[in-house]
Amino acid sequence: MNFEQLSQYEIKDELEFVEIEHGFTYIEINNARAHATISTYSGQVLSYRPKGQAHDLLFVSDKAYYEDGKAIKGGIPVCWPWFGPDPDDQGRPAHGFVRNRQWQVAASESLADGSTRVVMSLTDSDATRSIWPHPFRLSIEITVGDSLRVELVTHNSGAESVTISQALHTYFRVGDIGKVRVLGLEGTDYIDKVDGSAWKTQTGPVMINGEVDRIYTGVAGELVIDDATLGRKIHISSTGCSTAVVWNPWAETAASMADLEDDDYKKMICVETANAGPETVEIAAGSEYRLEAAYTIEGR
Repeated sequence: MNFEQLSQYEIKDELEFVEIEHGFTYIEINNARAHATISTYSGQVLSYRPKGQAHDLLFVSDKAYYEDGKAIKGGIPVCWPWFGPDPDDQGRPAHGFVRNRQWQVAASESLADGSTRVVMSLTDSDATRSIWPHPFRLSIEITVGDSLRVELVTHNSGAESVTISQALHTYFRVGDIGKVRVLGLEGTDYIDKVDGSAWKTQTGPVMINGEVDRIYTGVAGELVIDDATLGRKIHISSTGCSTAVVWNPWAETAASMADLEDDDYKKMICVETANAGPETVEIAAGSEYRLEAAYTIEGR
């Protein structure tokens, strides 16, 4: 979409479209409640900061790629229609194919509570069907207010059911990873991908003192990132899933990633709202499925 086409979705003094130096188009939302930056490439929230908050909710690497065909390291990447490696072992990209494509803006509106809502969508094409041979319409509905709400809606446009896995691969900014606790996963079972996909049970809060890559199962209720250094708690509520992924690359893996600074692992943690691991979603022909996450900051 060009700027003339996008202009119909602008909201005076609230939502505008900005072309950045990399050639991508950003949606800038600045309302009475919060500020947010969203990339139309990748359909990805890159920044969210409620009014009065000193720090952004999200982490984005200073070395992130802003190039066609590459994923942006940080914010809320969308993993779809599979999470992790290609489930059919056909050499297709990890985490699917929508986080490195251009999405189309479909709607925008001001809400009565002072929030702003924007919708982007992606539909199947010859290019996507060469990777995943199914008709679909994928939408991401983003509401920016006192909380950030992200809803990923899959509509199966085909004549047969499809099975997907997916995730909102959210990178949260933290002050010092060594002083962060993730609450709400106590007593749940998880797959430890760092330890050969062994099944384990979480004892106490999740604390990070090395590389972590885990898929938690049977997750119910709210998760909380307790960040002592920044003096805040991030509340994560979700619907449409019973798995959550916790990831931090730690020093050695971070150093091996060209789009991360060597010490970036100290500044971020991913706590992902997901249908992953043993949890997949079957969507009947003509039906839709909704995965939703809401993020609220408590504290400064």
